[in-house]
Amino acid sequence: MTQSDSIRWNERYREPQYENPLPPRRLLVDNASLLPKGGRALDIAAGTGRNAHFLETHGFQVIGVDVSWQALRRAARFAPASHWVLADLERFSVPDNSFDVILNFYYLQRNLWPVFCRALRPGGLLFFETLTQAMRSHRPDLQDCNLLAAGELETAFPLMETLHYSEGWVVSDHGKQKAVASLIARRS
Repeated sequence: MTQSDSIRWNERYREPQYENPLPPRRLLVDNASLLPKGGRALDIAAGTGRNAHFLETHGFQVIGVDVSWQALRRAARFAPASHWVLADLERFSVPDNSFDVILNFYYLQRNLWPVFCRALRPGGLLFFETLTQAMRSHRPDLQDCNLLAAGELETAFPLMETLHYSEGWVVSDHGKQKAVASLIARRS
């Protein structure tokens, strides 16, 4: 990410709609029964802590990483037991065999995919969801480099066991349609 990305996200997280916590992502909530009984979790591009708070209530020690200090300021209020790291994910190092759960919601950095595989402990879970190129039919301004190609996420983690995969149009938190691919995978 560039400094301009950090500025853009800081401006976004200043908006009043982020003053109160948003609900955790549906993929995480609907599949909470898959979660281990606590452990360590990494929340990539954590935003305001909506998912970290959910994991805290399920016994996890969470490390949340984001490029926006505005988001992390709110996150620290919403999920006070989590550890918050202000970092550019393109320069962030993730230790091997350190996490029982990794969350990656609506952030796409393909070179992190092998890092996720190494960072998960055996049996660890990856929850991943982001927009697909089908979104361009509604938002032609979106760049393909920030969108998954059709079927791309389904084959992105071949050494992991896929527990859930879906791709298509869903209703967003804001009531609008969005094209997403969703994956839950387990490290062997």
